[in-house]
Amino acid sequence: MSIRVTDACIGCGICLQQCPFGAIELKENMAVISDSCTLCGSCESVCPVQAIQIEREKQAAVNLRDYQDVWVFGEQRNGEINSVVYELIGEGRKLADKLGEQLCVALIGSQLSAAADDLLQYGVNKVYLVDEHELSVYNDESYTSVMVDLINSYQPSIILLGATTIGRSLGPRVAARIKTGLTADCTGLDIDQETQNLLQTRPAFGGNIMATIVCKNNRPQMATVRPRVMNAASPINGFQGKVQQHDFDTSELTMKTRVLEVIEEMTELIKIEEADIIVSGGRGVGTPGNFKLIADLAQALGGAVGASRAAVDNGWIPYAHQVGQTGKTVGPKIYIACGISGAVQHLVGMKSSDVIIAINKDPEAPIFNHATFGLVGDLNQIIPEMIKKIKQGRIKEAAATSE
Repeated sequence: MSIRVTDACIGCGICLQQCPFGAIELKENMAVISDSCTLCGSCESVCPVQAIQIEREKQAAVNLRDYQDVWVFGEQRNGEINSVVYELIGEGRKLADKLGEQLCVALIGSQLSAAADDLLQYGVNKVYLVDEHELSVYNDESYTSVMVDLINSYQPSIILLGATTIGRSLGPRVAARIKTGLTADCTGLDIDQETQNLLQTRPAFGGNIMATIVCKNNRPQMATVRPRVMNAASPINGFQGKVQQHDFDTSELTMKTRVLEVIEEMTELIKIEEADIIVSGGRGVGTPGNFKLIADLAQALGGAVGASRAAVDNGWIPYAHQVGQTGKTVGPKIYIACGISGAVQHLVGMKSSDVIIAINKDPEAPIFNHATFGLVGDLNQIIPEMIKKIKQGRIKEAAATSE
């Protein structure tokens, strides 16, 4: 794209005020645009005489029939497939069946032959495998180049990625490179039977509404999906799939960055994304010191500690524990919400829990509308009593076992 100012310019200066980057100045009563212009189009839209014109490249129309099959990005680390991949395979299978197309996984890395064979057991028709030593560690630039090459070679209709750190970084880069759309942080997917378009549903306006987005004119249709929202696929006995090795010349990669060292995070805490039991605290906990009660209950139950955004914003607990729209999405067997009012933004991150137990002194708190069980009262009195009963139960169980 390029931008130019025609002789119709009257030097009114409106564009100077509108430009967010200060890239315009007046010279001899004429607007002059500097090299710092980002072609955002703000000036073009406000010019009263249409003297500013952005010349845009015309994109060739896409033949939608040339694209088929549902793809899942096979995110992995050190050869271990991320759990969200199996959730995407489960959902991708449903989409592929509705379209009458194949379900495929794009697997990129090094020494992944065994992982590729294992993925086939989950109802995957084909695994496109790019196995090179230079791709052993994730890198935005190299993985983007490989994904773009795969897409251009096989032309999938739909691509699903986990809304993980890697997926949120890779997805937009790939979408921009191939000039298609991307819907982020989806919580629901379906197929419009009339148009065969992918219906991509995600929270919008702070989680107050659910928006369904459609990519009508471009392919592939791309979406990142929050972990622990979809049901994971189960192995299918006797399912026959195929691993297709895709050759990629890594010598052609020109990368501005490279990974020098990977330092694994060391922690004794259970990660909330993997926990079967989560005890979360919110603003109603009162003080950062009271979060010890939350931690004590979680420890007694063998679970993880979660938190609402209010607790994190107050500095009571690190962001890694945040559950909700701007935090982690979880789906444990038991979720205990302590002092959490139940705002929509928090519910988005934990509503798929099997059992929700709410503890709040406000009987009108919205969290009770979504709770399986509710306890109205002071958590500073209720939680110690819960811990006491849990310990007593374990003592009795141990005594009964020893007899």
